[in-house]
Amino acid sequence: MIKGKTNAMRLLDKHKISYELHTYEAKEAMDGVTVASKIGRCKEMVFKTLVTRGSSQTIYVFVIPVEKELDLKKAAKVVKEKKIEMILVSEINALTGYVRGGCSPIGMKKNYQTVIDESAQTLPSFIVSGGKIGLQIEVNPHDLVNIIPLQFASLVVEND
Repeated sequence: MIKGKTNAMRLLDKHKISYELHTYEAKEAMDGVTVASKIGRCKEMVFKTLVTRGSSQTIYVFVIPVEKELDLKKAAKVVKEKKIEMILVSEINALTGYVRGGCSPIGMKKNYQTVIDESAQTLPSFIVSGGKIGLQIEVNPHDLVNIIPLQFASLVVEND
């Protein structure tokens, strides 16, 4: 099981934001739909954290439902960049303090501008990585507004 608190948990505790932990067995990163199944939650509640770099070299964090794909053009428009692209997997730890598959939008090394898909606004709570593989945090997305620079916007590729 998970030993010790992650940066995400420490930050939530510091700001007295209530959250629920969900743990699952995992030796390595796995896709979010599998994670949702392992913790017994519907996939619409579970969100993944994607770290990107804009043409200005600014780092941005996007949080979207696990079964969806980030629309890079929509994302770039929201953060007023000409274009954005995913960072290299090898850069995740240095930029965020987290590892691939355990990257939480909460408690990163720096407070990067964060955009959560608008679908989270209708949920009483959503689930994101808790900062380690095998750990998820369920929290009200609106409670995060005061601890990370975030906004809500339409971010995902719409399937016809």
